[in-house]
Amino acid sequence: MLIGLTYDLRAEYLAAGYSEDETAEFDRPDTIDAIEKALRALGHSTDRIGHARQLVRRMAADNRWDLVFNIAEGMYGLGREAQVPAILDVYRIPYTFSDPLVMSVCLHKGLTKLVVRDAGVPTPDFAVVQQPEDADAVNLPLPLFAKPVAEGTGKGVCPTSKITDRRLLGSVCRELLARYRQPVLVETFCPGREFTVGITGTGAEAKVLGTLEIILRPEAEADVYSYVNKENCEELVEYRAVSGATDDEVRQAEATSLQAWQALGCRDAGRVDLRSDRGGRPNFLEVNPLAGLHPQHSDLPMIATAVGMPYVELIDRIVRSAACRAHCGTSLRDGNLASSSEASRSAESA
Repeated sequence: MLIGLTYDLRAEYLAAGYSEDETAEFDRPDTIDAIEKALRALGHSTDRIGHARQLVRRMAADNRWDLVFNIAEGMYGLGREAQVPAILDVYRIPYTFSDPLVMSVCLHKGLTKLVVRDAGVPTPDFAVVQQPEDADAVNLPLPLFAKPVAEGTGKGVCPTSKITDRRLLGSVCRELLARYRQPVLVETFCPGREFTVGITGTGAEAKVLGTLEIILRPEAEADVYSYVNKENCEELVEYRAVSGATDDEVRQAEATSLQAWQALGCRDAGRVDLRSDRGGRPNFLEVNPLAGLHPQHSDLPMIATAVGMPYVELIDRIVRSAACRAHCGTSLRDGNLASSSEASRSAESA
């Protein structure tokens, strides 16, 4: 297959004048190198496309691909992770990971929690603060936890995110509202163990890949998997491989993660983050349907490594899951996939 790669390179945005915080979710060049190397090792041809605007220019020049491996995060708006999938849907070009609707819902942590709660998935009680005065109406027991409703990579999460004095809730929310210009999610703080669960597959084919327990070292920012802790994870965080086969709390976390993944309609691969309440019951915190893929530093590949899955096999599993939506039952390695560029041209001329 000819596989295009869509992504946001952090270095490009930094060179354009954007800040470290604004570009925290974007990828390093070695991530793109690793994905491309894996795809070529699997026998595919690759074409580096870039971010959403570069994709639009390539589409206007009549470029097409059999599949797009999409890890573009987008820069602006609550639907930014949906931008590349939406463009590709217009031309009926298959792509990896979730569709525009799921990407948008999952980026908004409040909407995500509404969906999973309705599906019976345990998640902490919460409120969404749209404006500063909304903080006064939050009626949840202390301690509380506050974070931007639509950020990742720990952006906006720091020691002050954990609130033990209700008088501080308003000031924390005001600061986050001003800095990130988006609502603030306030939820009941879960004091127990923290897990990230890797999932591969789609729908009924989805399954748990493995689980890491996130353990903050003594020198880390306490109680919070913060931006600082994530950026300096090699020194501040221990990622301990754990198994539901031998640990009942982990088993519950994995079952909860799979239930949430399927309820939300996530596809191909990603991660679910959980934290246990005082009773040791894992609670859903958020889902990442567009998980980082750096071979050594991103959680999903780290989970794969922990369970003995080589990086190239993880990439192959993602590609096969995505390709099956358009070409189910066709061998990827036999070169028999019908070209999606031909299909899209036919649709355009119809």
